[in-house]
Amino acid sequence: MLLSPGAGGSADSPQLIALADGLAAATGVVVERMDFPYRLAGRRRPDPPSTLEASVRERACALARRLGVETDELVLGGRSMGGRICSVVVSRGFAAAGLVLISYPLHPAGRREPLRTSHFAHLGVPCIFVSGTRDAFAAPEELEDATAAIPGPVTHVWLQGGDHGLRRHGPDVVEAVARWLVTTFATPASD
Repeated sequence: MLLSPGAGGSADSPQLIALADGLAAATGVVVERMDFPYRLAGRRRPDPPSTLEASVRERACALARRLGVETDELVLGGRSMGGRICSVVVSRGFAAAGLVLISYPLHPAGRREPLRTSHFAHLGVPCIFVSGTRDAFAAPEELEDATAAIPGPVTHVWLQGGDHGLRRHGPDVVEAVARWLVTTFATPASD
């Protein structure tokens, strides 16, 4: 699994580390965290979308090579902008097994437009959306309506009272994603 941070975070943010470590411990899955180029350069303003997308593709290909697998055996995702960028990459034909989208930013905080959903109709892989019920970037009913356009299987997990940062919900996020990974990608026992 490749996890990317939100716009204001980094690969070393405590939440992303806890998520990666928790998922690896709970599932045995190899989890790698990544930074976007602007963070590596010490800048705060995100790179243009094309640069962010290229970074996800490069890191996913490098992880697949190191593990000796194809990219369609990797789950991509992350928090907020990081998850959104991963979903755009997959919608444009990059082969992945699934998407983990935590606090998906459906629209800018406090505004209902523009929606960040034009690529949803091209997501044929299993997706899990883990969000708080008080997320200013996507109310539950808004996100559920928008994700109806996704042709692949969609799972929603709503964390009661959680805001966009999902503070104090870290263990709940790990549990939800770990359960989804196991149930979605479990290999049937052979006879």
